[in-house]
Amino acid sequence: MREDGIVTATPGAGLGAMIRTWRDRLPPSAAALPVGPARRAAGLRREELAELAGVSVDYVVRLEQGRATTPSAQVVASLARALQLSAAERDHLYRLARLVPPADGAISDHIPPGVHRVLARLGDVAVAVFAADWQLIWWNRSWAALLGDPSSSPPQLRNFARDRFPAGADPAHLALWPVTELDRDATDAAVVSDLRRATGRFPRDTRLAELIRVLSAGNQRFAELWAIGMVAAHREDQKTIEHPSVGPVTVDCDVLTDGDSELKIVIMTAVPGSTDETKLRLAVIAGPPVTTSGSHTRR
Repeated sequence: MREDGIVTATPGAGLGAMIRTWRDRLPPSAAALPVGPARRAAGLRREELAELAGVSVDYVVRLEQGRATTPSAQVVASLARALQLSAAERDHLYRLARLVPPADGAISDHIPPGVHRVLARLGDVAVAVFAADWQLIWWNRSWAALLGDPSSSPPQLRNFARDRFPAGADPAHLALWPVTELDRDATDAAVVSDLRRATGRFPRDTRLAELIRVLSAGNQRFAELWAIGMVAAHREDQKTIEHPSVGPVTVDCDVLTDGDSELKIVIMTAVPGSTDETKLRLAVIAGPPVTTSGSHTRR
């Protein structure tokens, strides 16, 4: 609009106003958050959005009040996931933050609202979501309780391929306790062949290309498997987690893929009626064990 010859922003359409609008419209149940009888807010509280997005409450306040106007692309992506924005809304959020939205054909870290609703209905099941390049982008409290809170690792290192094939001085550690597979060699080959499949689906993605370069140069095992040229998808596995509170827990690990974005929904379950199922439930009830770094669970 124009006042006295000066162009001003449309009321309620700026970065802070839109974050508030989207926060107010998202019911806590959609984010798998408890709804108590004394709750007055229909949508998410600022504290809840901060936890879901992995940022401080103070930063959310500054964004909404317009005192912070240029969040990083990583923060914008986290806010879009936490607010469960559609692809068009996510792109609008990027533009409000003066950033270029993710290009078509690039690997997406965006979780569609429908997928969020499915995840919220999984209850206490340990589940996490990975991008097409095995970058960890979301996990629930049960996942953190079973494997340890991934937020103790820097965001750029939360990658399952980096975890399996350490390279460089800063290896990733997605699980805080020892994890073994029924057939480690088969799992290694499956992860590498799945990454090769991703290069065909996203041939111009720079993050994927850099991941392949780093692992090929820094990990001999990865380089050997990559040279074989196998193309396949990683769909299932069986793992035993040496949990510090309940002891070893053997779980089935199933990987579901979401459409063209190639999001990987990884679900950990135990055989019904087994001792492992009992241990898994106990671990989830107890919640994520406190680590030496003092990190807390992020959803």
